[in-house]
This record gives sequence, structure tokens and C-alpha cells, in this order.
Amino acid sequence: MDKTFSWSGIKKEAKRVRWPKTKDVAGNSAEVLIFTAFFALFFVLCEFIVTYILRFMGIGA
Repeated sequence: MDKTFSWSGIKKEAKRVRWPKTKDVAGNSAEVLIFTAFFALFFVLCEFIVTYILRFMGIGA
């Protein structure tokens, strides 16, 4: 009988998993937050520039 889907098989497989270190998880999380903030600022800046150009041309309110 295949024990892959039994509780003992699940426990055995979970013990084989290489879990990431706390330092790695923190570093990757910080990296994601920095890139997210950078792109958020980039898109806000792009929106302000486009709005300024449209108002300069008399299209915006």
C-alpha cells in the first residue's frame, strides 16, 4: 500500500522539506516591499506628469 497520502507519509515528507531561514524570508520580504514602493512612486509620478501635460494642453480640468 502506498503511504504517500497517509498521516505518516505526510509527516515524513514535511520533515524532508528545506524550510527557508528567517533571515532569508525577512530579506526577500524587504526586497518585495522596496520594489513595490518604488513602482508605486513611479506610477504616481507618471500620473502627475501626464496630468500636468494634459492641463497644459487645456484638456484636463
